[in-house]
Amino acid sequence: MLESEYFEMNRAGWDQRAGAHFDSEFYDLEGFLSGKTSLREIELAELGDVHGKTLLHLQCHFGLDTLSWARKGAVCTGVDISPVAIEKARELARAEGSGTEFVCSDVYSFEPSNQGPYDIVYTSYGAVCWLPDLSRWAEVIASNLSVGGRFYMAEFHPIYDLLAGYSYFTREEPDVEEEGTYTENGADTVATLATWAHPMSSVMNALIGVGIQVERLSEFPFSPYNCFEGMVEREPGRFYLTHKENDVPIVYSITGRKVA
Repeated sequence: MLESEYFEMNRAGWDQRAGAHFDSEFYDLEGFLSGKTSLREIELAELGDVHGKTLLHLQCHFGLDTLSWARKGAVCTGVDISPVAIEKARELARAEGSGTEFVCSDVYSFEPSNQGPYDIVYTSYGAVCWLPDLSRWAEVIASNLSVGGRFYMAEFHPIYDLLAGYSYFTREEPDVEEEGTYTENGADTVATLATWAHPMSSVMNALIGVGIQVERLSEFPFSPYNCFEGMVEREPGRFYLTHKENDVPIVYSITGRKVA
């Protein structure tokens, strides 16, 4: 299959998922609209103050994180491949009275609006696996980031893929599977989806190759989401997974800055 065909497959799958996710307890739209943030302790602590900054959120789904950063004073733009998700994001923005902009585009095709270049480019949790080429991903980040601007990502650790029986290293052809979704109401939302594995070295080298100076790499033995089989919530909002009685690294984060 061509890359465009895989992207169309995934767009259709995420159109299906967006409807189920919007109504799920997992995403808790009622709580969000009553004032709760969708942001978790890792990104809140590491990205810090965003007030007055322009922020580009790549692969934003239906925009809860994007709008949560906007509540903290950022001027935000969210981008996602799914038109269903983007329309729901715009619906939420209207309900919030937010001027947040949402753009329907795959990452590689995104063209900056009048907001760019941005002070911050942000992405999080289950994003890079939908992209076949991280060099092109990093080029989009760099081209949309102002000199001195910050890049931040929090992502699921690729070691989990290996433990779950998938490749740790990137293959030319993606894994293509028919599966439900991860929300509690998603068992019947079955879609065929293509994902690509990316070791942490590929992520780091792609960023370094486009002039992003990596300032911090962190690894965490917990996830803020109960999204993998066998996880145990030892502390509120921290879900752990063990392998041979040792904690598995579940999340990593990268903080960087565009130097040129």
